[in-house]
Amino acid sequence: MMDNFKMINRGNNMTRTGGLQNDNNYKQQLPDAKKHQLVSFLKSGIRMLGYIFLPFDLTIAMGVLFFSEIVGIVEELV
Repeated sequence: MMDNFKMINRGNNMTRTGGLQNDNNYKQQLPDAKKHQLVSFLKSGIRMLGYIFLPFDLTIAMGVLFFSEIVGIVEELV
């Protein structure tokens, strides 16, 4: 289990990190997995709605699918 830990030498004492801290003591922000999952499910639901509209109204289906792509961009930023 200790294989993914990186040892950083700071003078005389060694500091153990989880691989998310570089030598300049900068901690990387991790994305919120729960929010990412919720937005992903929302995007999937919007896509299904868009595909349901395809046989009935191509313009509405296109707008809904385009909106799902915008939600996909937001998903990557969460």
